Amino acid sequence: MANGKIGVTTENIFPVIKKFLYSDHEIFLRELVANAVDATQKMKAVSGMGEFTGELGDLTVKVAVNEADGTLTITDRGIGMTAEEVDKYINQIAFSSAGEFLEKYKDQLNSIIGHFGLGFYSSFMVSKKVEIRTLSWKDGAKGVLWSCDGSPEYSMEEIEKQDRGTEITLYLDDDSKEFASKAKINELLNKYCKFMPVPVAFGKVEEWKDGKYVETEQDKIINDTAPLWAKTPSEITEEEYLNFYHKLYPMQDDPLFYIHLNVDYPFNLTGILYFPKIKERMEITRNKIQLFCNQMFVTDSVENIVPDFLTLLHGVIDSPDIPLNVSRSYLQEDANVKKISTYITKKVADRLEEISRNDKESFEAKWDNLKLFIEYGMLSDEKFFEKARKFALLKTDDGKYFNYEDYRKLIEPEQTDKENKVVYLYTTDPVAQYSYIEDAKNRGYQVLVFDSQLDAHFVNLLESKLENAKFVRVDSDSIDNLIRKEEKEKPQLKANEVKELSYIFESVLPEGANYNVQVENLGVTSAPILITQSEFMRRYREMSALGGGLNFYGEMPESYNVVLNCENPLIKKIVDAKEAQTKSITDEITAKKTALQSSLEELDAKNKDKKYDEIPVADKDEKERLNKEIDALDNQCKDAMTKFAGNNTLVKQITDLALLSNNMLKGKELHSFIKRSLEILK
Repeated sequence: MANGKIGVTTENIFPVIKKFLYSDHEIFLRELVANAVDATQKMKAVSGMGEFTGELGDLTVKVAVNEADGTLTITDRGIGMTAEEVDKYINQIAFSSAGEFLEKYKDQLNSIIGHFGLGFYSSFMVSKKVEIRTLSWKDGAKGVLWSCDGSPEYSMEEIEKQDRGTEITLYLDDDSKEFASKAKINELLNKYCKFMPVPVAFGKVEEWKDGKYVETEQDKIINDTAPLWAKTPSEITEEEYLNFYHKLYPMQDDPLFYIHLNVDYPFNLTGILYFPKIKERMEITRNKIQLFCNQMFVTDSVENIVPDFLTLLHGVIDSPDIPLNVSRSYLQEDANVKKISTYITKKVADRLEEISRNDKESFEAKWDNLKLFIEYGMLSDEKFFEKARKFALLKTDDGKYFNYEDYRKLIEPEQTDKENKVVYLYTTDPVAQYSYIEDAKNRGYQVLVFDSQLDAHFVNLLESKLENAKFVRVDSDSIDNLIRKEEKEKPQLKANEVKELSYIFESVLPEGANYNVQVENLGVTSAPILITQSEFMRRYREMSALGGGLNFYGEMPESYNVVLNCENPLIKKIVDAKEAQTKSITDEITAKKTALQSSLEELDAKNKDKKYDEIPVADKDEKERLNKEIDALDNQCKDAMTKFAGNNTLVKQITDLALLSNNMLKGKELHSFIKRSLEILK
């Protein structure tokens, strides 16, 4: 029997015992089973080289719990260890037997999981004592019992052991008795070990007998040693791909399609990625890609291994070339990771282009589910954008799909404005913006649908990428202003008349927003009032709501353009009524303002060449007095127009109609509108 202290070698001196070794305590089971699988794979390699000529026998790794004793045991019939190897690989922490073995047998073995020699010590996170019973495959080897209570002291002695391999027994500490539960161990084995390349048994197969389930003598194998992604794609049927998806995600709808990854240079990577069906606009589920290392589950947080937009996909990726730290739960940055990320992005783009080219109808049918994913990729990855612009689609309000080039050719003749920009009209809500869409279509224009949560950003991207292009929402102005072909004739109204109309309609508009009242000639048949939002302000407010450093716009109050159509008979009727009822007041106000403004102009002319400090105080005071009188007259005019609007049912009625068409009439105001409309109809 020998006693000693465990030595720590190399630079890996930082915490390796107990809870500090791994961020997640349950990882210990994965590490111990992985070590057992490694030992078994090594045994196969030794036999394959002809160095071992005996019978390999049953190579199943077995896991067992004893709830009464609070123990957990992992047993393998792998390569085992001699006393010298136990001293080298167990007593000297961070010396990796896997590394040395892999170098020696690199031509015969490509599936050694362990890389760091620290996995075994994860057992002390949950154990008050750990025992190793091991027997090497080598002729004449003696059995070894190694025991340690989690302190640097250990004991090691020779024992009788008939079967080669290693048996590790964990005496669980009081805080970790949950790991003596069959249900808990079954859960962890299913999570971490369900695809390991060597059979892993836990418990016995049960059968129904005499009205109850009873255990048989047959081991219950919990893993699939040959998962679908490890097979050659040409040998796999569509049904098998679909069944595997539902094995991974039992409650999910069928995926749209899949991509099988299989590359061995300049790195090793296999896997299957599925495009899930996104049923609702906001239904975006991340972290559904499972990362494996030689069929051992590592993590489902793959942000560092695939581009952010690809985390929306489902499926598995398996690569021995992805560097992992001691916990194997977090990825490190290195050149391989970047190469793998670039490869996956290219593979996804190539697959999408292939489907769009070879099965156009199917691609169009799936576009609404793919759109959000593809837009996200184009927004976040410049290289993906360049590839995606070849197959990405634009959808019109009548349900037709076009690639970017074909749609440009379709609209360019009619939708090019006087500045030679091709104007892409779009709607975010075909129902709410129906009347604006109809106005556009009546002019022979096409309207796109951009109704996903990323479209505010995406429209901005397209506008910057497509040459001589402008994107405008169909309700952001009158249709003639959105695609301006020539300068329009302006209404024949004086400045004071425009101001009076502004006062009238501002007085009946809802509070809480900014309104810019304008007068234009929109045609006799066009609506009397058009309420729009600036494309620039609305778009940036929406982008602010989605994040991206534009909070300034989100904090600003809503702003609307209120366009009065001076060619509409109803607006003309209101103008005539205003003239008839307020002319005497407005004429008097106008005369007084004209005199005051004349005095102001004379005062400004008198002091035009003087600096502010050189202007006489009396002139400054006089100017201030004149401006105050002008402001007072403006307020008198505003009061008169407000009173007129309050007594004119038509003003309120057509304003409410414009608000209603924009979904801006609610609550009490909507109730009043309905009541007023019924009275008008009597």
